Amino acid sequence: MVAVMDGDEFIGPFNIGNPGEFTMLELANVVKEVVNPEAEIVFRPNTADDPSRRKPDITRMQETFGWEPKVTLRDGLGRMVSDFKGRLHVNS
Repeated sequence: MVAVMDGDEFIGPFNIGNPGEFTMLELANVVKEVVNPEAEIVFRPNTADDPSRRKPDITRMQETFGWEPKVTLRDGLGRMVSDFKGRLHVNS
């Protein structure tokens, strides 16, 4: 990200998401499992402009910097929860 920000020759968007595709329900279930198994998943209508699929194209990052994600969603969420708990001094 620093290389993109510092490089004058790099203009335009660089997607840095995980190119794996999953539904919002699959995402909600993983978040629930990792963050709070007691959480309730609530269904709401989508907005008119909500895309039906989310799959970032990271080709530009791969070709320009040789970058690709190395951490899975589940592992990344676990790391985030641990980090936040440490910052907020929350036990367990």
